Amino acid sequence: MFRSFLLKPRALWLAAFTLLAAPACKTNAPDPTTTTTPEADAPVLVGSTLVAQVSTADLAGRVPGVPLVATLARYPLRVYRLTYRTHNTDGQVVTASGAALVPTAPVALPVLSYQHGTLAPSSENQAPSYYAQGSDVWAVVSVLASAGYVVSAPDYLGYGESKTLPHPYEHAASLASTSADMLRATREFCQQQSVQVNQKNFLVGYSEGGYATLALHKYLQDNYAATLPVTASAPGAGAYHKSAFARYILQSTQPLNFLSTYVWVLRTYDRVYGLNRPYSFYYQEPYATQLQANPFGAVPSQPSQLFAPAFRQAVLDNSDAALNNTLTANDIYDWKPTAPLALFHGTADDYVPFFNSQDAYDAMQRRGATQVELHPIQGGDHFSSVTVYTLGAFAFISQYNK
Repeated sequence: MFRSFLLKPRALWLAAFTLLAAPACKTNAPDPTTTTTPEADAPVLVGSTLVAQVSTADLAGRVPGVPLVATLARYPLRVYRLTYRTHNTDGQVVTASGAALVPTAPVALPVLSYQHGTLAPSSENQAPSYYAQGSDVWAVVSVLASAGYVVSAPDYLGYGESKTLPHPYEHAASLASTSADMLRATREFCQQQSVQVNQKNFLVGYSEGGYATLALHKYLQDNYAATLPVTASAPGAGAYHKSAFARYILQSTQPLNFLSTYVWVLRTYDRVYGLNRPYSFYYQEPYATQLQANPFGAVPSQPSQLFAPAFRQAVLDNSDAALNNTLTANDIYDWKPTAPLALFHGTADDYVPFFNSQDAYDAMQRRGATQVELHPIQGGDHFSSVTVYTLGAFAFISQYNK
């Protein structure tokens, strides 16, 4: 779910609950997916703090007007803020944080890794470990946990314990590795606290969370197939084909309402991969000067007004190898998953175009994947699709939680 920049209406989650209760180059920095994978048996958990105890009655009350939510809420919850060791985009060990939602259940439960959507710096207090009232983790994710999942919800780098670091927005490697280490920390915590968990690991997330979820699935398959096997994942509306997405933006003649977030993507890649290009390389004036002063400032919705012609041409004809490598390094659409995977996406998504999921499905099929599903949400845009995604993702993972 996008927040702040791409704020979704809370009403969509309420509708989703109703449905659920009825019968989602040159690089100066090493890539954590290949160079800084922690040892599988090395502890990562640093500490834990109990932040909330939640009854099933409390959960039902968090979604006013949708009384059927009470049928999903089976177990009371204890919510913890975990701190753990992971790596930043330079490969250095740092301390990060996340929320662990632990149902009080008499049976061993699976673990669900929930990757949140975009949080602007001004919304830092909405990161999972704060368990802020009204946040996704406080509402929808808590109900999913109460239905019978221990939830691991990473803050990501740049939020919570690591808020002094810049958030590596849409950087596949660090989103994957920090989410994986939070999943490890959650399982370590459960072992310390004698919380019963089984070996099943489910992955969900929408928008940036969808991108992070698919990156995490690949990362776990490549690095933790034996110790943290993926049972099933259901990413929604992620920008998985980054290089094609860049071409889509820069050749568009239509207004695009998400360009503020794409400025963030470019700034992240410029920093992480050591391009160190001036703002004037990417943007026309007066926006180059304005964005240097305020990187989160307003920008026009028309790409031709924002982006510098030379940058546009470099992307469209692949004439800048270092720049092109930053985009292809974050392409996560073309690989062969071995666990069940369902891709959900609105066919009329005007923030993250549908082709991202179609390209991933087609590429995975070509590689021989046999358990990949594509779930087009007909006519759904980036916001209206949240309802169907929530229903579909929950139903998809539930069939593997037997």
